[in-house]
Amino acid sequence: MSPGRPDAYTLIRTVLDPGSWKSWDVPTVDPAPPGSPYAEELAAARARTPYDESVVTGEGLLGGRRVAVMACEFSFLAGSIGVAAAERLVRAVERATAEGLPLLAAPASGGTRMQEGALAFVQMIKISAAVSAHRAAGLPYLVYLRHPTTGGVFASWGSLGHVTAAEPGALIGFLGPRVFESLHGYAFPQGVQVAENLFDHGLVDAVVSAENAREIAIRALSVLCATTDAGAGEDLTRGPEPEERVTTVDAWEAISRSRRDDRPGVRALLKLGATDVTPLNGTGAGENDPGLLLALARFGRAPAVVLGQDRRRQSTGRQLGPAGLRVARRGMHLASELGLPLVTVIDTAGAALSKAAEEGGLSAEIARSLADLVMLDAPTVCLLLGEGAGGAALALLPADRVLGAQHGWLSPLPPEGASAILYRTIDFAPEIAKAQGVRAQDLKRDGIVDRIIPEFPDAAYEPRAFCGRVAATLEYEILGLLKRPPEDRLATRLARYRRLGVSG
Repeated sequence: MSPGRPDAYTLIRTVLDPGSWKSWDVPTVDPAPPGSPYAEELAAARARTPYDESVVTGEGLLGGRRVAVMACEFSFLAGSIGVAAAERLVRAVERATAEGLPLLAAPASGGTRMQEGALAFVQMIKISAAVSAHRAAGLPYLVYLRHPTTGGVFASWGSLGHVTAAEPGALIGFLGPRVFESLHGYAFPQGVQVAENLFDHGLVDAVVSAENAREIAIRALSVLCATTDAGAGEDLTRGPEPEERVTTVDAWEAISRSRRDDRPGVRALLKLGATDVTPLNGTGAGENDPGLLLALARFGRAPAVVLGQDRRRQSTGRQLGPAGLRVARRGMHLASELGLPLVTVIDTAGAALSKAAEEGGLSAEIARSLADLVMLDAPTVCLLLGEGAGGAALALLPADRVLGAQHGWLSPLPPEGASAILYRTIDFAPEIAKAQGVRAQDLKRDGIVDRIIPEFPDAAYEPRAFCGRVAATLEYEILGLLKRPPEDRLATRLARYRRLGVSG
């Protein structure tokens, strides 16, 4: 155990409900020949610590919810994973899968146990396979990376979480700095293999203490463990606002209102209209984009993965780029794997136009987002919250149900751009907007939007009431979709987009 950091049992007591821990461990079969130096190392580790191996497994309650747990103990041979430890882990994962339990993993390891060589090294394959089967069964897998987590453990089951948090200041990396320096003759750069740097690069979702990890896990599981039972019953507290209360403004006025700095965006929606919000961070593959928010949340009884364009964090030089769409696709895959409803929120002045965006595959990411979203096997609701310009907006549009805020709009380009193409000046933008039919009302007429959410008279004047109205509408639509068979949802969605623009 590192000074000031909890060992495995202390961590378990901190995270789980008091007195709820039950061990699943049985005595291991030692791979070390009796009397060998390795056997002596094992005996010394058992005498020095309260552990019989480098991992402990079991179950407990987390906020009253039954969960499975597997944790490393670094004080036992540097938390290294050999054949016995791997077998213990795999048995625990398989039991969690068979019993339908969410799985919490807390690695703290130097990696493969060197004393066991190649056979220990390949154990990472079977651990990863067991975790993958657990995820394929639609069960949540949460990871808390502790100090230190390196080598094969980080490069296998330590990097497969649906949600991943890390201990503050923890050393986390592929090759330990001491090994790197021994191999290369110079030190590894400072500040790279630390939890906070991983967060900055979109590799972990949060950097938190064990106490806060408990709260994050409880919130996340309240959404991740939600099932189609959420769609049962008809006792909604509040349904959608009647659309006859929608007032009409011209296209340019709607666009102008959507661009107000004080208009509530996706973050305001989550703050004022949602509960159990757990922000997720980045792609999990080394990229992030401040213009795309990814979170778990509830709208009333309805659970959702939320991916939304954050207009306030998109600005000149920081428009939504390919990394943002890769973050969005992470959310799509999460919803698909766990069968969770997906809410996409469109609010963007357009995608990045830059050398970096082109070379980063912006067009390909728009195409992949469209393909993933239109074929997603989870319920999908799109909210056209404000600006909806270009391919960045289109990438999040295909859904079972599309909702439009009264002053939301959708266009191939900002009207100024369309005017520049047609007339070589932006002066005709208002006329172009009217002719293109970009308003929510026009989009509903054309079958692109299903329902309009009123603003009284403008979301900027009533942010709390507006966000509550949007949240109630999202709850209504999500719960309605959860009652429908998945194959019916997908068939209806595909038919919807097939007939767009076709008369008769």
